[in-house]
Amino acid sequence: MLEVVPTSLSDVIDLRVLREDPERVRQSQRDRGANPALVDALLTADELKRSTSSRFDGLRNEQKTLGKEIAKAIGDDKQTMLARAAVLSGDVKVAEVASNEAEAEVKRIQLGIENLLEAGAPVGGEADFALIETVGTPRVFNFPVKDHLELGESLGAIDTERGAKVSGARFYYLTGPGALLELALMQHAIRLAVSHGFIPMITPVLVKPEAMEGTGFLGEHSAEVYRLAEDDLYLVGTSEVPLAGYHMNEILDGATLPKRYAGFSSCFRREAGSYGKDTRGIIRVHQFDKVEMFSYCDPEDAHEEHLRLLSWEKEFLTSLDIPFRVIDVASGDLGASAARKFDCEAWVPSQQTYREVTSTSNCTDFQARRLGIRMKDANGTRPIATLNGTLCAMARMIVVILENHQQADGSVKIPAPLVPWFGAEEVRPKDH
Repeated sequence: MLEVVPTSLSDVIDLRVLREDPERVRQSQRDRGANPALVDALLTADELKRSTSSRFDGLRNEQKTLGKEIAKAIGDDKQTMLARAAVLSGDVKVAEVASNEAEAEVKRIQLGIENLLEAGAPVGGEADFALIETVGTPRVFNFPVKDHLELGESLGAIDTERGAKVSGARFYYLTGPGALLELALMQHAIRLAVSHGFIPMITPVLVKPEAMEGTGFLGEHSAEVYRLAEDDLYLVGTSEVPLAGYHMNEILDGATLPKRYAGFSSCFRREAGSYGKDTRGIIRVHQFDKVEMFSYCDPEDAHEEHLRLLSWEKEFLTSLDIPFRVIDVASGDLGASAARKFDCEAWVPSQQTYREVTSTSNCTDFQARRLGIRMKDANGTRPIATLNGTLCAMARMIVVILENHQQADGSVKIPAPLVPWFGAEEVRPKDH
């Protein structure tokens, strides 16, 4: 039977780091564009929590000791003790309420503080990323380039018109070769992940609030999340959420680490704030399928594990003969959970630019503390590190495959690793 070990409210972030080096936490907040004043508010709340907790514990101990003495007392001494016990009972109740309120306030403020940046992460906004490398050379076409939607419609692979008719804007159908291409991508991605030791998983797409909050998606990105209010459940924007929640409130044996999972799921995003952006085609949509890598490891190994996840993303893109670049994402564009993030951006010929297709984040022990996930080894029981990385977001990969492998006659060559599952080496327009 699975043993579930409840976490304490103080596990949300490492308060020891906050107490010993608050300026480090303040600077991390500043670099992210987050509120540094939360650090001082948390320090004050933490001090109140410790004092109220100490008072409550002291009164409870006094109450227990007095109870034992009353059992032995007689006469006037017993009456005096009983009177003291009555007063003490009231004091204990008041102290318990104060302690609980202080602890709740600590947790509330903690949830607003983002993960500490990893040393070396570039500081700034979306445009301040650091370019790590460029892989492959964008193809020079000797014919007019078509975009993915024009190609998809002519091939009978993408139908956004009926998607909008049935579900609204930013929905679509993958039809015929489009559906086959997605299934081929899924097989290729899962097979690659399994070859590197990942356990394949098909995950739930509805999760409880504690899973969504624990992974950090109910903070500044809550507007992106679909919520089923009647059931108090959330539709996931990535299988990172159910994969992180898989070991929620568990203690993992350090000897079994790293634990690596490759989750396949549909993903749902409201795309709030993206009005007018990428309205054509399937680059920015409300629903798509994805294969996500997820790793639990010793925090001391997290940096190297992060580089491994990146290497497997690069391997996947290279296998499909897609030109791409790797960037080190700047601090203000990381999201609350990531201490550092690397993106792979594929070349999109019709736009003459690189667009994000995969991303990998080192979340250190940030999510694990919030979700109550720990590891146990010779050094004792302590928080674990979690990392995630997109191996294949199907819609965007279909975009870059169609555009980069299009031919002058309107056909599209299928990358060699996908041919066994797709069933052909190319797909031709419907009228051919």
